[in-house]
Amino acid sequence: MAEEQQSPKSESTVPTNRPSEKIVPAAVTEDETVIDGVDPVYAAKARVLNRAIQDIGMGRYQWQLFFVIGFGWAQDNLWPIVTSLILTPIDNEFHPSDAPLLTLAQNIGLLAGAIFWGFGCDIFGRKWGFNLTLGVTSVFGMLASSSPNFAAIGVFAALWSFGVGGNLPVDSAIFLEFLPQSHQYLLTILSIFWAFAQLLASLIAWPILGNLTCQQTDPNCTRSKNMGWRYFVITMGGTALVMFFIRFFIFHIYESPKYFMGKGRDEDAVRIVHEVARRNGKESTLTVEDLRACESLGGAADVITRSEKHESNAKKAIRRKLEQVNGKHIRALFATKRLAFSTSMIMVVWAFIGLAFPLYNAFIPFTLATKGAEFGDSSTYITYRNACIIAVLGVPGAILGGILVEVKWIGRKGTLSLSTLLTGIFIYGSTTAKNSNSLLAWNCMYSFFSNVMYAVLYAYTPEIFPTKDRGTGNASTATANRVFGIMAPLIAIFANLETAAPVYTSGALFIAAAIVVLILPYESRGKASL
Repeated sequence: MAEEQQSPKSESTVPTNRPSEKIVPAAVTEDETVIDGVDPVYAAKARVLNRAIQDIGMGRYQWQLFFVIGFGWAQDNLWPIVTSLILTPIDNEFHPSDAPLLTLAQNIGLLAGAIFWGFGCDIFGRKWGFNLTLGVTSVFGMLASSSPNFAAIGVFAALWSFGVGGNLPVDSAIFLEFLPQSHQYLLTILSIFWAFAQLLASLIAWPILGNLTCQQTDPNCTRSKNMGWRYFVITMGGTALVMFFIRFFIFHIYESPKYFMGKGRDEDAVRIVHEVARRNGKESTLTVEDLRACESLGGAADVITRSEKHESNAKKAIRRKLEQVNGKHIRALFATKRLAFSTSMIMVVWAFIGLAFPLYNAFIPFTLATKGAEFGDSSTYITYRNACIIAVLGVPGAILGGILVEVKWIGRKGTLSLSTLLTGIFIYGSTTAKNSNSLLAWNCMYSFFSNVMYAVLYAYTPEIFPTKDRGTGNASTATANRVFGIMAPLIAIFANLETAAPVYTSGALFIAAAIVVLILPYESRGKASL
């Protein structure tokens, strides 16, 4: 990876004072910030940086970042779909005692990735996680094609998911921290990549898995007859490798200026703002003195001292990083009653959805079968055709979410609550399907509104955390999501498949999550993130 370039405004030459354009720090008001309980010095500096980013505007750097961040969104949806698509041919070849164990291995990897990359990016910075998550995913995804048995593919699924699990916690944080407030809705629009990934996986799986894998009726499914799933994971790993190459070698990512500011590195924060302005063909008037003037508001508890900052000895640098692993970022998310309530409730929303989504996907076929539904037309063509139709509906869902979050009387919370509620309602509707076409209709509506839901959820969550703790906040919600996601394959292993309770529980969880959203204390529409 190319090292961060030194601009003409390097640390020693960053503007330190510009009296005629000095930015005077002011108290943070409820109308100007999203979160209470934040250190006043940090909040004031964040407002100064927000103003500087807003003055630069949405330019070349941010639009390039939009597309490479989209790679992370795509991979987050792509690989769980890969796992579900290869489950049947793997079951036919290896005959495991419990096929859902593959999904369990995947979810364990996603949990570990969310914890490691999410919490780590608040300690070690955003850049390394931003680049390495795709690299880890691509390497282990392609290696999975060599799996000689079910245990091996389970291990590789956990390892590629370790990379996948870090994409959204890291990518959403770094994208939001470079966005001007006027364009924060783009964090919702990013879910277009999530929808396109589902469509891409379905289109590639159609010819490969449809023609080059064993059928369930084949009693002698050998490796040579079942190469399709191996070609498929190689192809998906190859797409991740291309995305990693673009991120690592072509696009030059800057560390977040707010991350530097939160670590007491004001000179570096200002330097990055000037670099982004230069990349956009503009100039910034931000100076180091503008940030240091904010220190008159009080002492900042969460920034390192300048003497610590300039330690260059390798051992001291490592020790300093390890000393930061002390739980302060977690404590900061519960600093006040209101902030603690917000953090707890958004984790509940993620947890409910984490269990509800896989419960529906895993149990709807069994539920419909017990109700006497007939799917005599479930040929390979019909299966993949329906998957593509459902995937296409995710694109307008993401766009609609991006529009509604900026509507004054709906905003983030209203859009999220309504779309989550409708997702649960259409799940209940799907239980009435009697044939493939009626199930497709219900699933199309379910897919549309669930994509709106995810688009808003992925944008709203990082907005309600301050930058210095955003990675930890994202990791906490992702951890809640993954822990409850692990329960779904365990239920699939031990549950009675003759009952419709899991699907009805899924719908109830979505509806409950919609209610919880309404009581969240923060509405981030129209407010710059801290």
